[in-house]
Amino acid sequence: MRAKNLHATHPDMIIGLDSRKLRELYLLEEVFAADDIRLTYSHVERLVIGGAMPLRRPLALEPIAGSGATAFLDRRELGIINIGGHGKVTVDGSVYDMLSRDGLYLPMGSKSVVFESADAGNPAKFYLASAPAHVAFRPVKIAVSEAKPMRLGSVETANQRTIYQYVHPEVCQSAQLLLGLTDLAVGSAWNTMPCHLHERRSEVYFYFDMDADERVFHFMGEPQETRHIVVANEQAVVSPPWSIHMGVGTRRYAFIWAMAGENQDYKDMQGVATKALR
Repeated sequence: MRAKNLHATHPDMIIGLDSRKLRELYLLEEVFAADDIRLTYSHVERLVIGGAMPLRRPLALEPIAGSGATAFLDRRELGIINIGGHGKVTVDGSVYDMLSRDGLYLPMGSKSVVFESADAGNPAKFYLASAPAHVAFRPVKIAVSEAKPMRLGSVETANQRTIYQYVHPEVCQSAQLLLGLTDLAVGSAWNTMPCHLHERRSEVYFYFDMDADERVFHFMGEPQETRHIVVANEQAVVSPPWSIHMGVGTRRYAFIWAMAGENQDYKDMQGVATKALR
């Protein structure tokens, strides 16, 4: 298991940055690696984002070095969505069968978490999003059919999409984590427009379901000081609370969003008029 740190930044810091530095500060370029768990510890809301991709052996989730924890979930909660083949997650002896796009919520206090694939030729890819927790709830398996769907956008605005809420107060309880998956319709390219930001929460966008040659242009920054990051398949971008977050792809795509912060109100956002962007 490998983990790296990503420090929080001030909005003034992005002024004058080149693409290389923007990518270094906000982009998670390698989320999945064969037979490994890759994690990024972000000091933005102390979110931990990563991926577990077991092929021929089980992968155990270990505490991050220097965290002071004896188990990864001693003081954290974890949301999981499988974007790969059939797999399973074993948590303190309980086995959760995970098909593609199945989700799982694990509460603070879970000790042993082990990831496995049913077929090394079509491995499971477990996307992981974790936030600090102050209370323990119960584990919940959330199949995509059990997630709460929201259908938004239109063909005319090129953002017709379905939002599936997995870790959400109306689906399962959590301390602060929110987790979901947005699927764009064929012919749609914008993940949201007009854009918005969350002054009381931070968010991470994980883009996937894209061909190798396709890209998403992820827009960030303060509304009057926007920047963009070009994102490939299965890469993620950290969005601080002062930053807008919107993206447009060269083709349709899907993304997983994870949020943590002051509250769990999904609609707590500050809209930005398109004409105000610079």
